[in-house]
Amino acid sequence: MTPEERQLWYHFFKKLPFTVRRQLCIDEYVVDFYIAEKKIVIEVDGIQHGRMIDRQKDMIRDSRLAELGIKVLRIKNVDVNYNFEGVVSYILRHLGVKCEELK
Repeated sequence: MTPEERQLWYHFFKKLPFTVRRQLCIDEYVVDFYIAEKKIVIEVDGIQHGRMIDRQKDMIRDSRLAELGIKVLRIKNVDVNYNFEGVVSYILRHLGVKCEELK
């Protein structure tokens, strides 16, 4: 795992009331994190995902996962590093969980 993935794993995902799987194979892809109960994939993207070729690959991948009924949330490393609370709030909104429920 990258440092940003470790930060999310140890400081957030382990507190969720759902099972979060990491580095899981779905179809032909390995996803960073998957919450099966909500059918949500969370991808933590480094700077390379800003390149046109990588953005196109990500769009194809996200479309395929959407065909399987899976929603993909893409989080930038920089956001994990500098706006961790915002990232947590964003993910919680998509999971339908209130921050207070984690305490």
